[in-house]
Order: sequence, then structure tokens, then C-alpha cells
Amino acid sequence: MTPVADSSRRSALSAQDVSLCYGRRGSSRTILQNVSLEVRSEEIVCVIGPSGCGKTTLLRLLAGLIAPSAGEVAFRGAPITRPRRELAVVFQDYTKALLPWRTVTDNIALALESRRVPRHEHQTLIDPLLRQVGLDRHADFFPAQLSGGLQQRLQIARCLAQQPSVLLMDEPFGALDAMTREVLQDEIMRLSVASRTTIFFITHDVEEAIYLGDRVVALAPNPGRIAEIMDIDLPRPRNQLTTRETPSFLRCRHHLRELLYTLAA
Repeated sequence: MTPVADSSRRSALSAQDVSLCYGRRGSSRTILQNVSLEVRSEEIVCVIGPSGCGKTTLLRLLAGLIAPSAGEVAFRGAPITRPRRELAVVFQDYTKALLPWRTVTDNIALALESRRVPRHEHQTLIDPLLRQVGLDRHADFFPAQLSGGLQQRLQIARCLAQQPSVLLMDEPFGALDAMTREVLQDEIMRLSVASRTTIFFITHDVEEAIYLGDRVVALAPNPGRIAEIMDIDLPRPRNQLTTRETPSFLRCRHHLRELLYTLAA
């Protein structure tokens, strides 16, 4: 087994001295201040921090959904000025992300339509994705006929249909029960290896961040800024039972929980 961190990987996403302010001059509010961060190719970086520290704002900046007030965000060294096909966002609220009048197959096809893939090629591309996320028995179901976990699998499958280099995930498992959340955590790690996808993952759950991440970024609030970046020295593949019981995992959990209590004070 090899260490999870690999500094030799090239940069996938980066933020350089990024700040974001809302409002007019003289009455503006600083949401993020002087954030510098690099996410390496095929790495899983998890972001934690107290509510209101700017986690989702940072994700939206990296996705090209909003522009920074200062500094620069980049994908493979090129400035991000708008959303890109290579950057797919998995939202927490899967009920609003899916089109209720479209079946599972047709929801995934939406990504293929945006890529202008000819319709006669759709099924050939969709079938492997359905198997990959465990939805092959639900191809003709509508979102309302699926459990929350299956709906989130569908949103992930649709993002994968974009053939992205990076998945930006905004608390994607926060509304799911504990068992489903653990199953999808393992699924995401498997998919990241199978598709060689870089993952930027926002969560409130310290244990989830440690279990998934190669590194964990802790943000401090008011304004949002990086308090600490921790390398997670846990070998892969990881196991929901044995990994969480290792001394290394417990040390990381203790340190990060103590840090979060301090930041929230």
C-alpha cells in the first residue's frame, strides 16, 4: 500500500489569493479573503468549516458559477471565467437538480444533449453509467419513484455523462441516512479511481472528510479563509469499519474536531 498524497500530480484546480465581497464600496461584506489552494489531479480534497465560512462559495468560484472580487481561479493553469464541461457540480439538493418529468435514462441523456452527442449514440453511453452507479434496474423510473440515495446516484451519473475531469460536490450526502451515506462514500472513492476523476468535496462531517480525503482543508469564518490544510495519511482502499478505528484516523478526528470548536467559538 502506498501513501495517498502524491505531490507529483499536476494541478487540476487552483485558487490564488482569491477574495469575494458582496455589496457596494463602503458597505461591502467580505465572504472569502486571500484564499490560495491547489487541488492536484485525481486527488480527493475535502473542505470543512463552521456554517457561514464560505465553503459553498469557494466551490462556486472554482466551478465558474461566480467570479472572484480579487485573485484568480484556474483549471489546469487556465483562468476559469465561466462554467466548463470539464467541471461538473453535484448539488446537495438532488430533488431540485433532477428533472421530474424525465426518466432515469432521460435525465442522464440531458448531459449528452448538452455535449451534442447524436441521439443514436445515447444508449450505448448511458448503459455503462447505469451499471456503474447501480441504476441499471431503474432505467425507466422517474425521480419520484427513487429513494434519496438512488436520486443522488442519478445526479452523479448525469455529471459523469459530461465526462468531467473534476467533480465539485456540495454536501452531496448530507440529507441521506447513515447507511446510504456510507455506501455512497465508498462508491465515490471507487468511481474516482475508475474514471480518474478529481474530487472537491464540501462537508460538515469531519469523519466523512477524513474517510474520503487525501487532504482536508479547514476554513475559518468571518471572513472565510484557510485555517489549516491536513494531509490524510491513510492507505487506500479504505474500509468503513477498520479504517475508522485506526490510530491515524482517530488522531485526525481529534485534531480537526478540536480545530472546528476553536474556529466556531
